[in-house]
Amino acid sequence: MESEAEKTFHRFAAFGESSSSGTEMNNKNFSKLCKDCGIMDGKAVTSTDVDIVFSKVKAKNARTITFQQFKEAMKELGQKRFKGKSPDEVLENIYGLMGGKDPATTGATKATTVGAVDRLTDTSKYTGTHKERFDESGKGKGIAGREEMTDNTGYVSGYKGAGTYHKKTK
Repeated sequence: MESEAEKTFHRFAAFGESSSSGTEMNNKNFSKLCKDCGIMDGKAVTSTDVDIVFSKVKAKNARTITFQQFKEAMKELGQKRFKGKSPDEVLENIYGLMGGKDPATTGATKATTVGAVDRLTDTSKYTGTHKERFDESGKGKGIAGREEMTDNTGYVSGYKGAGTYHKKTK
């Protein structure tokens, strides 16, 4: 059970931290683990409790905790979450909650379609020059759709005999 909890610890420790090796966890990821795994229930264990326990188990001037410190924190939070059970039972229950969990990212980048926003994000309703900013599928063209692209041929746009001057002068 502990090896599964350690895997979960490493997944959450590396979550959102591109420079993290996954061996140490910061307070933000510790709170996320407690929330996503159901250790923080809002009644017996609150976000304040999680922050206090994190501060208690970490070293004085450190910003992260190791897996050993994490186990101490889980013992302490488990006593609050599962009152009246032995320390071994508490750890088993906590590790059971953590088993096979990954950091959740649901709804993190969802587009809002409420009120006026759905009109603004629907490219089929764009008219005039703004319509030129999107292709047929509604995908943006980037800079080509926002700026007039200049034609440096020397001819006025719409001139029918473009490219014929050198043929006439020879």
